Amino acid sequence: MTSSPRPVHPLDTTTGRLRVRGLDTGPSDQVDHVVVLVHGNLSSSEFFRRQLEALPQGWRGIAPDLRGFGGSDPEPVDATRGVRDYSDDVLSVLDALGVPRAHLLGWSLGGGVVAQAALDRPGAVASLVLVDPVSPYGYGATRADGSRLADDDPGAGAGLANPRLVELLAAGERSGDDPSSPRSVMNGLYFAHGFRSPDEEALLTSVLSTRTGPDHYPGDASPASSWPGTGPGGRGVLNTLAPKHFDVSGLAALADDDGRRPPVLWARGEHDAIVSDAAALDLAVLGGAGVVPGWPGAEAYPVQPMVTQTRAVLDAYAANGGSYREVVLDAGHSPHVERPEEFAAALHEHLTTAEEAPRG
Repeated sequence: MTSSPRPVHPLDTTTGRLRVRGLDTGPSDQVDHVVVLVHGNLSSSEFFRRQLEALPQGWRGIAPDLRGFGGSDPEPVDATRGVRDYSDDVLSVLDALGVPRAHLLGWSLGGGVVAQAALDRPGAVASLVLVDPVSPYGYGATRADGSRLADDDPGAGAGLANPRLVELLAAGERSGDDPSSPRSVMNGLYFAHGFRSPDEEALLTSVLSTRTGPDHYPGDASPASSWPGTGPGGRGVLNTLAPKHFDVSGLAALADDDGRRPPVLWARGEHDAIVSDAAALDLAVLGGAGVVPGWPGAEAYPVQPMVTQTRAVLDAYAANGGSYREVVLDAGHSPHVERPEEFAAALHEHLTTAEEAPRG
């Protein structure tokens, strides 16, 4: 991290879609050497404050709050568009600020958001940074090759969200007395090795900024014809990642109109409990452990190898002429928070290298 932190200012801009708030290092008229940092579910731009402070001079960092999180307008989320409500919002921020091209960084859900933005507007992307990203095939109900288990995506989406967590989020609960409290979930799932952030209270406030309900977290649900009997609806954040709505495996062929393939940094925590090849929240893992009864077995409902799925798509990208670098840190789901100096070093090296790469 830099010895003197960069000043970080509030972001407040109205786009053609909504009013977006967040964090910005400025200056407000800088439109080159820009990196946009997109947060994940149950969080906000606050999770990037330390990384924004550590950006080298000459770089502008913009961290928008996604709709329904932080201070941005809580516009409803149409999950039938996958994450496009979010990715279109991010692109609209670039348009409103006059930034034609930026480096896009996405963490967790945000990884899917920046991937979708890259697919929809590849010319706007100088490079991609995927931080413990959701699998290119979404979260749940897919086989190793990305194929869906069934047309109704059993077990994916909002139907199995913890109702106690939703209740405590809506109530603004700050204690860690309940294992389902936002504080307990953040410390238990976002981080590894019992890590406690010195910014814990600010990060908890960020988590608690999450809007709840069918249009936001977790969303609505629909019946499914097979175990566990519930599938994704068409509204809210968890349903945006259902395989029927979300698939960014097209990254393997990503290129802009000039044939340029932006370099990719894939940074992940070695001990990630949320996105891994045996994630703690994977329904098959929970079923195999008896936490969710009735699991029909690995043949009918296999564990989703999320990291392996990401690697396969990035390997295909490299085979098609692109490039990526994988950095694994001794961390959980949030290496930018748990290992800020190491993460910043990898990020700054990537940004410098990507900026110097030829654009033709």
